[in-house]
Amino acid sequence: MIVLPAIDILEGKAVRLAQGDYRRVTIYNDSPVDQARVFAEKGAEWVHVVDLDGARSGKPANIATVRDIIAQTSLQVEVGGGVRSLDTLQELVDAGARRVVLGTKLVTDPALVRSAVAAFGDIVSAGVDARCGEVAIQGWREGAGIPAAQVVGELCAMGVRHLVYTDISRDGMQTGIDVSTYAAIVAASGVGVTASGGVSSLGDLEALVAIEPAGGGFLEGAIVGRAIYEGAFSLDEALSAVRAVDPAPHPAGYRSHTPTPTEA
Repeated sequence: MIVLPAIDILEGKAVRLAQGDYRRVTIYNDSPVDQARVFAEKGAEWVHVVDLDGARSGKPANIATVRDIIAQTSLQVEVGGGVRSLDTLQELVDAGARRVVLGTKLVTDPALVRSAVAAFGDIVSAGVDARCGEVAIQGWREGAGIPAAQVVGELCAMGVRHLVYTDISRDGMQTGIDVSTYAAIVAASGVGVTASGGVSSLGDLEALVAIEPAGGGFLEGAIVGRAIYEGAFSLDEALSAVRAVDPAPHPAGYRSHTPTPTEA
């Protein structure tokens, strides 16, 4: 399992939201690029970047910053937020992103999802954000009225091979994870799942590593944000804890790779 420290970008700064609420913002670094450098120096291989401005407006606002993170660090970047067209996806791939997360469009435009998978393959990840088991869209502001498990199953049928599942009710709250939720999503998806939301201790990470593969699905990554920023544990400790119980933390989905012609 890969540990992905999170950098959420809002108005040019590295921040975290509480439960996806734009009114409850904590600023952790005035420079997302500097924050990425810190993570790289501490041993991270991947970073999860969210363009919160883009998620809210529907139009990416921080592609230049993403490009700078990629150019100025050794990190592999997974990025999402406001990715609602193939052109935007292509722009992020051109900037050097190794994984691009589609969110709102998964619910509102299935045809785009199929086209993205056909064109970009393994680079595409589905971002399913759920509160109380219901999918949320538009930067977490609206409920789509669709059970998350249903959406996950439909995505698998579309050919999506990677999934970032966010438990909004726990995101940014340091309340701990609901292991059963992630285990159920792993089983329902049949793909590589990255857990996001609620990690507050090294025990949470160890519990995620312990989730057994099921139905073809497996837990391939965990996104960690506020717990690291506020010192519940360090990134070094997180990486060491996971590697101690998962000595081969590079499932196929998170290996660095050279883009194929369709991905370039």
